[in-house]
Amino acid sequence: MNATALGSGFGAGTNLLKKFVRLARGADTLTVAEKVYSIAAFLAIVTTFLLVMSVQSVRLQTTYRHMHVTAAEAAIGVGRINALIYAIVMESRGIYMSADRRAMKPFADGLVRRNRELAEAVKSMEKNVGDDDAELFASFRQRILQFIDFRQDLVRRGIEISPAAGREWGDNDANRTVRSKLNSDIEALERIYQQRAREADELANENRYAAAYLFALGLAALMLAALNVVVMRSSIVGALADITQATDRIAQGDVKSEVPHLGRHDEIGRLARAVQNFRDAVARIFELEELELGTAQARDAARTERDQFNDKYQAKKWQLSAAINSMPQGLIMLDGKAVVVAMNSNYRQIYNLPETIQAGSTLEDILQHRVKSGLFSGDVAKYVAAVLDRIARREPAAYEIALNDGRIIKIYERPMDGGGWVSVQEDVTEQRQRERILERMERFLATIIENVAEGIIAKDARNLRYVFVNKAAEKMIGMSRGEIIGKTARELFSPEAAELIERRDKQLLAQKQQLEPIIDTIDNPARGRRVISARRVQIGGASEESHMFVTMVEDRTENRVAAA
Repeated sequence: MNATALGSGFGAGTNLLKKFVRLARGADTLTVAEKVYSIAAFLAIVTTFLLVMSVQSVRLQTTYRHMHVTAAEAAIGVGRINALIYAIVMESRGIYMSADRRAMKPFADGLVRRNRELAEAVKSMEKNVGDDDAELFASFRQRILQFIDFRQDLVRRGIEISPAAGREWGDNDANRTVRSKLNSDIEALERIYQQRAREADELANENRYAAAYLFALGLAALMLAALNVVVMRSSIVGALADITQATDRIAQGDVKSEVPHLGRHDEIGRLARAVQNFRDAVARIFELEELELGTAQARDAARTERDQFNDKYQAKKWQLSAAINSMPQGLIMLDGKAVVVAMNSNYRQIYNLPETIQAGSTLEDILQHRVKSGLFSGDVAKYVAAVLDRIARREPAAYEIALNDGRIIKIYERPMDGGGWVSVQEDVTEQRQRERILERMERFLATIIENVAEGIIAKDARNLRYVFVNKAAEKMIGMSRGEIIGKTARELFSPEAAELIERRDKQLLAQKQQLEPIIDTIDNPARGRRVISARRVQIGGASEESHMFVTMVEDRTENRVAAA
């Protein structure tokens, strides 16, 4: 049985292929069903590919965005820990250099406070630990704990014994070893997070062709849908109209009129030949009536042929209804008075319409049901009037509406030949929710950057103009961001300070990145002579529109004054 079925399927496929070959040579031997089903099959294949590509694109976007976020948060955490370690070392030096316990007390309190901040910073970094840095982070956290314990003991000895005892405790190889290993761990973690960011960029690069693929697949689907409309119009709708007109003429007694589409080899051709048979039967009836030889049997034969014609017409109508109901979107067709001509099951599902609303119902009936079910709260009369106005003007429209249950519906409206109107409606709630999640994530990242304690400054690498400063940077410079953005260092600082800043910027552009802090003394026109520590990171390349670099600045003037 399986072999028989396989052979039958292979034979049907071979016959269909032969018909396509004859069609290419100019002989249309395909049936309407074969044309419609073939286009529908191609459309289903393209839609499947489009769905798969969309899912893959969303998955890749989610992955590389998560990687970017974790890499950025981890890099900020490493920078903060490094700054805290440096601050603790500076507080320790204050203890070493104090002559008595009273002078040492502020440094000891600052060191204890920095120790707590360091422990909290390490704890906050744990949420970004992944498989690539778990082992290194475990040893790094252990060394941090050793570093904290050592500094706590340093404070205890300095306060309980003497500053000299604290100084003696701090001057040992174990302390220097832990500090050196911490520096190595920080550098290794920074390399891991840079690699994580590069992997995210590679994923993003892989996904850049997705839009082109999706556009191509969408265009192919649109072309197939248009082809389906053309086939339906040329093969069914127009032909049925011609045959209907011929049938009307025959019904009016014109038994000599020509029946169109007799040469077609599909269902329409068979229908045309049936109409021709019906015409011949009517002609024969007229002849019999003229000869007064009509019989009840002849009349019954004519009625039988007429019923067969009606049956075939209804079958074609049912096939058209099945094609409309197979659409993935909701569809409704209205005539010039907003009366429903046809609607599919998906449109019913969108608005929970009962079976009592059918073709022949009005748009107002649908809206009244939506009011009762809580899916419409507007003015029914005004809404119907607006639709009638669009139908009269025959202008296409595309817009979105929000239902009372939270769903968002995308609506496309187009005029139809003969004064009608077709509306295709699609539920886009999930798509809009994903867009809102992305906006919240972008605001979250901007809030983090705006509220870090370290000054962050971004410049356009092409002209060295400031394009972003956070609150901490505004405070360090002593100017508002409105006074800073769009200007160069030479427009804000003294010539000597501007020359030093530009020289550091050009050094960064030459070496791609500057992870170790550089300490400089800058003449700030608003705050005077300041000692700053700066690290710079380059973003993008010289050939890119977004070529920038970011400077992370820390004001160490007070630390230097305290150390002095």
